[in-house]
Amino acid sequence: MAKTSFTVHEEGLAVFKILRPECRNAIDYDVMENLRAALMKVKEDSRIKLFMITGEGNQAFCSGGDLKAFHELKTEKEAYEMLSTMGTLLYELLILPKPTVALLNGTAIGGGCEVAIACDIRLAAEHSKLGFVQGNLGITTGWGGGSILMEKILPQDALFMLYTAKLFTAEEAKRLNYVQAVFSDEHLMERAENYCLDILRKPSNVLVSYKQAMLEKWELMNMKERMEKEIRRCAILWESEEHHEAVEAFKSRKS
Repeated sequence: MAKTSFTVHEEGLAVFKILRPECRNAIDYDVMENLRAALMKVKEDSRIKLFMITGEGNQAFCSGGDLKAFHELKTEKEAYEMLSTMGTLLYELLILPKPTVALLNGTAIGGGCEVAIACDIRLAAEHSKLGFVQGNLGITTGWGGGSILMEKILPQDALFMLYTAKLFTAEEAKRLNYVQAVFSDEHLMERAENYCLDILRKPSNVLVSYKQAMLEKWELMNMKERMEKEIRRCAILWESEEHHEAVEAFKSRKS
């Protein structure tokens, strides 16, 4: 069964959807590889003007890394290999030379919030909740999303989200400028597409030019290097007993 889908609409909107509602659209190695392929297609296909990421169903956008897929990772080295693989994809998403949108169709936690913050714009269903909950598992953001968050919203708000590791409602996230628009759950994709129409109607060279200005900012801010340091810090914490105990306790509550 396919874990993701990739569709290109006539108006130039490409949609990458995670099709794993049974595990709250968690990311495993297959999803990573499919995202890599999707990013390459978006870069190469001149028809595509805007790239959107979302999840299947209405319960979850993405719950981050799949604990079942990654539970065997115990050491710093093992963790770093996985974290850096996804961190590279997150950076590729951040610097994609076309507009990007995350449509939060449901809960986004941990790495799901990191994926969303790497996009230019975040739209959310009114019932969705989101949070950088990694601190509750004894680790930090591990794919580089914390560094991106600190650049995209006010630093004090970013630190509050990271320090507390709590879930925020869609409206709370909008007040923090993490989310740009909140829609009612009914006809969510249609509402999101309508929101994007004003972008899709612009010439591709205009959109690419504006995005290039942002890419120059990321280069000036040494974003790639900062994300790499963040990933390495998370890998060190991953090896700790505190993290392993927190993961086991979480799995016990879920079973």
